[in-house]
Amino acid sequence: MDFTIPQEYEILRKMVHDFVVERLDPISQKVEEEDEIPPEIIKEMAELGFFGLPFPEEYGGGAVSKLGYALFLEELGASSACFSNLIAPHVSLATSSVFIGGTEAQKQKYLPPMCAGEKLGAFALTEPNAGSDAANIETRAEKKGDKWILNGTKNWITNGSIADVVIVYALTDKNLRARGGITAFIVEKGFPGFRVGTVDVKMGLRGSHTAQLLFENCEVPEENVLGEVGMGFLTAMKVLDGGRIGLAAGAVGGAQRLLELSIQWANTRVQFGQPIANNQAIQWMLADMAMEIEAARLMTYKTAWKYDQGLKITRDAAMVKAFASEMACHVADKAVQIHGGIGYMREYPIERAYRDTRILKIYEGTNEIQRMIIARDLLKVGH
Repeated sequence: MDFTIPQEYEILRKMVHDFVVERLDPISQKVEEEDEIPPEIIKEMAELGFFGLPFPEEYGGGAVSKLGYALFLEELGASSACFSNLIAPHVSLATSSVFIGGTEAQKQKYLPPMCAGEKLGAFALTEPNAGSDAANIETRAEKKGDKWILNGTKNWITNGSIADVVIVYALTDKNLRARGGITAFIVEKGFPGFRVGTVDVKMGLRGSHTAQLLFENCEVPEENVLGEVGMGFLTAMKVLDGGRIGLAAGAVGGAQRLLELSIQWANTRVQFGQPIANNQAIQWMLADMAMEIEAARLMTYKTAWKYDQGLKITRDAAMVKAFASEMACHVADKAVQIHGGIGYMREYPIERAYRDTRILKIYEGTNEIQRMIIARDLLKVGH
């Protein structure tokens, strides 16, 4: 085994780290208060290639492996979660849907502007009555002439209110459903019958916008069927496997930052005449945080490596998503405890991270669903 990070990825990691420290951290509290990432910051991220890192150069991407992309998200995750929550759904879910499931013509048309950050993407699978039960979606698509007509509602779609391109999963055969009856469509902002509904007000992730999307006799050209009719569910599951690696990487980065802040605080906060770092109770919390982070980091790197080797990762992706998200929640809770009252105050990043982290156990497949995936594979394979 060789755990050495390639030099080009160390350079990438250093570049992202510096960008986080110099450009993102100084505005994080402002973004939290205003619930908006400044357009000039999004432009800078686009110019640095953040929106197309893992895609081939022929489509305008950075040709970075899944491991390199995980390292990128780990560093980005060290800042406010809203920044990685802008990039990851666009890259890991929306753009990846086109890359994995699209025709060559669709890749040529959509990937270059999406990789350049000129067109922002969203991934629309979740519905009011179909969250974990994704195969039970109710949004319908019917062929009429040379168009498909979409009717339905999508809920809690990250980037939904600001996206230029939305990958929409709809039912085309209610009898087949997940086995050939769900089709993916590339829906552009401005298509007739497509509009944004309610923009969500959330517990955390301020600056990252999620929204309800409404399709009312929405007209989609035949050429915007993503790949083949009926193959949408398979595309969605492949995309989510890869997306869960990115989620885990961001969780590792965010948790690592909380550990660093907690160490700094423990060394400077004095109670009973000595730094609280001298107390065994604090030391054990820091040790537990470090152990869990390192375990999640290695799981993330291994799963990314397997993805790059073309190996099956469904179980691995479910395991790392569940473990890393729960790790991040444990770490955030301990960080608040170590900081005490100040960790509960809105003006400090600890409180923000505590709220932001909680969603990790829910989106991109709840951790209960991940355990079902893991158990099914164990029982089928036997090891």
